Amino acid sequence: MNNNNGGTTQNFYKLSIQVSLNGLSFCVLDTLDNSILASENIFFNKQYTPYEVQKELQSVFKKNNVTKDRFSEIIVIHRNTLFSLVPKSLFSADELPNYLKFNAKILANDHLAYDEIDSYEMVNVYVPFVNINNYIYDLFGEFEFKHSGTVMVESLLNGHTHAKEPVCYVHVAAHQMDITVISDKKLLLYNSFEFVTKEDFIYYLLFTMEQLKLDTEQVQLKLFGAIDEEDDIYKLCYDYVKLVSIFVPSSSLQYPVTDLGSASIDFTVLNAL
Repeated sequence: MNNNNGGTTQNFYKLSIQVSLNGLSFCVLDTLDNSILASENIFFNKQYTPYEVQKELQSVFKKNNVTKDRFSEIIVIHRNTLFSLVPKSLFSADELPNYLKFNAKILANDHLAYDEIDSYEMVNVYVPFVNINNYIYDLFGEFEFKHSGTVMVESLLNGHTHAKEPVCYVHVAAHQMDITVISDKKLLLYNSFEFVTKEDFIYYLLFTMEQLKLDTEQVQLKLFGAIDEEDDIYKLCYDYVKLVSIFVPSSSLQYPVTDLGSASIDFTVLNAL
């Protein structure tokens, strides 16, 4: 960041923000003692427009005095289903619309961006929320932005063991599920679906497993995010998949937290730090 002024300890704060049409979250990290100073997760009761999300973000910042702080680093995470993972060997920055046109509805004036996942020779092409980026830039100056899928894939691949049997990780958020399937440190699939009911959820999960020819008696299903063992979605999964468990990412245990539980902090917001 080039917008640091003065020498207060606030220059050691990192701000991570995630925005989607279904909700938003943010997290402030004090890099001096490696602790979470503030965090909030907000779920919308309906799908918002990008403009409504910006208004909500302004309200959250005002309530938490976020705009008054100075940060050494700011990361914005765009969470939506408008993305496509491309092997690096096939990627060209001149072809961004072509990577998205088959699996996402994009408009001619949509701004497209991409994240390079260098360690795994992949590129994530996606549509960011341009109005959010402009708002953050007006507030803070330079910042970094990524797609939530980039953070999800990198974090899970980096933390995955060398188990040869496929593991299906499903991150649950407000009306959106992210499915990441890894086998022997290799990504077999990453996809994201919007859902309303638990039946929608199980449909997308079983459809994905069928496409990958995963045996529901053998594959490990690890659920995390806004879910626990008492959740109806968890119980329904257990009816169809033999090996179901709640996944506790190591990142949720990494930071001491002041006055809040780290489990309440969104996975991608935490891992983007």
